[in-house]
Amino acid sequence: MNVLPIIAIALLIYAFGYFVYLKYLSERVFELNDKNPTPAREINDGVDFVPTNKWILLGHHFTSITGAGPIVGPAIAVIWGWLPAFIWVVLGAVFVGAVHDFTALVTSIRHKGRSIGTILGEYVGEKARVLFLLLLLAIAILVNAVFAYVISLLFVRFPSSVIPVWLVVPLAIIFGFSVYRLKVNFLILTLVFLGILYFGIYIGSLFPVDIKPVAEIFGISPIMFWIFILFLYAFFASSLPVWVLLQPRDFLNGLQLLVLLILLYIGAIVANPKIVAPVVNLNPEGAPPIFPFLFITIACGALSGFHALVSSGTSSKQLAKETDARTVGYLGFLGESSLALAVIMATTAGIAIFSADKFHELYSSWSSIKSSSIVAVVEGGANLLYSIGIPLTFGKTVIATLIVLFAATTMDTSVRIQRYILNELGEIYRIKLLLNPWVASAVAVFSSMTLVLSKEGGKGGMVFWSVFGAANQLLAGLAFLVGYLYLRRSNKPTLPILIPMISVLFITSLAMVINAWNNLIKGDMLLFSVSFIILLLELFIVFESVKATKKVATL
Repeated sequence: MNVLPIIAIALLIYAFGYFVYLKYLSERVFELNDKNPTPAREINDGVDFVPTNKWILLGHHFTSITGAGPIVGPAIAVIWGWLPAFIWVVLGAVFVGAVHDFTALVTSIRHKGRSIGTILGEYVGEKARVLFLLLLLAIAILVNAVFAYVISLLFVRFPSSVIPVWLVVPLAIIFGFSVYRLKVNFLILTLVFLGILYFGIYIGSLFPVDIKPVAEIFGISPIMFWIFILFLYAFFASSLPVWVLLQPRDFLNGLQLLVLLILLYIGAIVANPKIVAPVVNLNPEGAPPIFPFLFITIACGALSGFHALVSSGTSSKQLAKETDARTVGYLGFLGESSLALAVIMATTAGIAIFSADKFHELYSSWSSIKSSSIVAVVEGGANLLYSIGIPLTFGKTVIATLIVLFAATTMDTSVRIQRYILNELGEIYRIKLLLNPWVASAVAVFSSMTLVLSKEGGKGGMVFWSVFGAANQLLAGLAFLVGYLYLRRSNKPTLPILIPMISVLFITSLAMVINAWNNLIKGDMLLFSVSFIILLLELFIVFESVKATKKVATL
């Protein structure tokens, strides 16, 4: 089978989701109304609450939720066959993932831009709120620790990405100042800056930056050098007003990805390569069972609980009007899903354009592809770009650069979200220092750095990564739970939220139990204990929520 039919089928399903299913959710379930003032307009503090053009906000939301997740997850998961990955990425996005993001965003704006943890406390109680906030804080710390290591590793492996990645920072600041203060024509400015950014990628391919000599001066490895630089950057980026860096940087990054996605799809259509991966492969060497682990291996691109932190942490504070949630929340996720689909095409078909055996070489076993997933994406994607005349070397630089860019934007957005959570905990326990954004950002960075340095080479966060996959999806189920409680209390239809909520909580709880059991059998008491504690937190929150639901029903 070739890739053209799956592209056509996916586009039809996306169109149904956006034009039909989202219309039902917007009008019949959540009843969006632009007469309702959003938190961005009511509070408008010029720092975190800033009414924003929906296309700029879409860029921020899209790049913040994207990261490396929809790239690495699908690249690994196709070892079970291309069809299961395709179904979960496309249908999962339309009926689960995009609904999750949209629900978290709308629920937050209906509660003054508060996080899902705070909203849960309003419905269920203060204990549940605190425990949920602590769970969110732990996940944010883990995301920061892992992404700092992954980004640093990519800088070392792809030194041609260094110049274009850091070029985005000053350009974004100039772009934001020009749009918000000088009122320069938005369209002209966008085209000029996009051209500069792609020229920066070209310069990067000519002048790769090897940081090893500088790192040796400080007596550390290149990876550790980049880790320190990234956290220093994240400290400032997470504390600045959103219009200064966060919004314009994410908007420009989003445009770069949009251009790349269009080129990848054009390349796939022109080349129309044959899919060399098996349709279904239930027994790959060394791989866990496809059920339930497909659903946690592919998170971003189909469903990710981290997105609820973005939707209720930053995006809800910038939404100018309620109907913009359709574009930002739902369409933003479909964009991420289309990236995951492009990864599936690149790794199952594009990778074999020049070598029919390349797929089977990389996907010979679970351990093989876990260490080579990025390679599969970069090479397969570059092959698709080559089919429309883009040189292989430049194509690899473009793809590697964008992988780093999205991982980096997710990281500093996560630090900002961590700051919000610390602010909330400061309010609860009356710790005034945590209410200061700079102090909270410093605590966020320090806690993440502590986890990073807990293992030699900056791999501290990677120790818990196997637990994070299931915990992340459990968070998605709990975010659905918050949306369900809001709809139930508001006497609105709950079925579109209830069905995915039950499914997600069941599947990911099963995955967490299996992980915990396997860690116990191996004698890894640390990972077993973490998994067990997360399961207990989930059970407590669900139990308290059921009690709260019964109370609502008797009112």
